[in-house]
Amino acid sequence: MKNEFKEGDITITVDYEKCKGSGECVTACPVEIFELVKGKAVAKNIKECIECCACVNTCPYIAIEHSSC
Repeated sequence: MKNEFKEGDITITVDYEKCKGSGECVTACPVEIFELVKGKAVAKNIKECIECCACVNTCPYIAIEHSSC
């Protein structure tokens, strides 16, 4: 199951079948967009996203897609 988070031109998709809740995205994101909820990554405050792609690049399970990356 993929969960899509969208605000404006930015869309972040997290594939919950791939996400293992390692939290790499939480620590890598410089503007704290991600948090873990029930062991899965959730993108919040997308308007704060600086489109650096750290979340995509750091996820060891390739569970995150970002419209800018």
